[in-house]
Amino acid sequence: MKRFSILLCIVLVFGTPLFAETSTLIDFATLTADRQDGNNEATLMDFSASVGTTYTEEEKAFMVTSLAIENWDVVLASSSRSIINQARSFTMEAPTKSGASRYDGETLMGIRIHFPVEPFNSHAIVKPPFEIPMYMEASEDDLTGSKYDGYGVVKNVGVIKSITVNIYGLNFPHGFGVILLDQNNVEHSFFMDYLDFEGWKTITWNNPNYVVEVRNRELMRFPLYPKSEPAYKLAGLTFHRDSAAEGGNFVAYIKDISITYDLAVLKRTRDFEDEALWGILQEREDARRNAELRRLGDTLILRYFEQQKMDTGEGTTE
Repeated sequence: MKRFSILLCIVLVFGTPLFAETSTLIDFATLTADRQDGNNEATLMDFSASVGTTYTEEEKAFMVTSLAIENWDVVLASSSRSIINQARSFTMEAPTKSGASRYDGETLMGIRIHFPVEPFNSHAIVKPPFEIPMYMEASEDDLTGSKYDGYGVVKNVGVIKSITVNIYGLNFPHGFGVILLDQNNVEHSFFMDYLDFEGWKTITWNNPNYVVEVRNRELMRFPLYPKSEPAYKLAGLTFHRDSAAEGGNFVAYIKDISITYDLAVLKRTRDFEDEALWGILQEREDARRNAELRRLGDTLILRYFEQQKMDTGEGTTE
């Protein structure tokens, strides 16, 4: 008992936890379309406020998007981005069959990628429709939480111990990886495994530099607010096709991604609501998000105009 008390004191003083936390980064079963416009209500993003005043209310109605499964983009390598390959590469809702071995009755993310048939290396990145905000308030009454916590964002992450993905393979020899962005917008790529298996598999990346013994760790003190919100968000899923592998269509299904990590800061009660008072983290996030709002808002309205100009096939003009 005395030894445990000593260890507990070390943890409280130096902020180095003995046990890692596990959080769901994203669960695609929660991203089904639950609105008439095909979007997901929980992750809805409205870009109409960032555009000019010349647009009608009907046009602004098309300036909304979400993390709904079918809104995700499949971006092929530039050397592979032909019209046919890009048109045949997309995501879609994939409901499991009744009596499925896992996730019975759930709707997950299905991914189709059409790689070049020619024998050269290629890759594709499955990206969310917009850069997921880290510090967007969940509500007016909650200035410290994020609307996207658990929807692609995990907060208070110190050292990552492991990343786990539940994925369904179809015996393709392609490589699979995960791309994360940290709170400083620095990209981190993790190669998970090859998908040369059939059925569901839980694949895990284990950090080879993770130090288990507390006595072997470098003990440091870190400034707290506004440095106390290290976080990671999902930036993309990567699929790599080797030149020796067969090209053409590739299909996979993904359920979720979770992260096991050390807490960056112990959750202790302090006397002030720092972010509610100063809003520093929110200002930092707003600067990045406003640029994204303008970019994607313009893209959405241009897609709407292009759709209006397309031939409907209902008749011809003589």
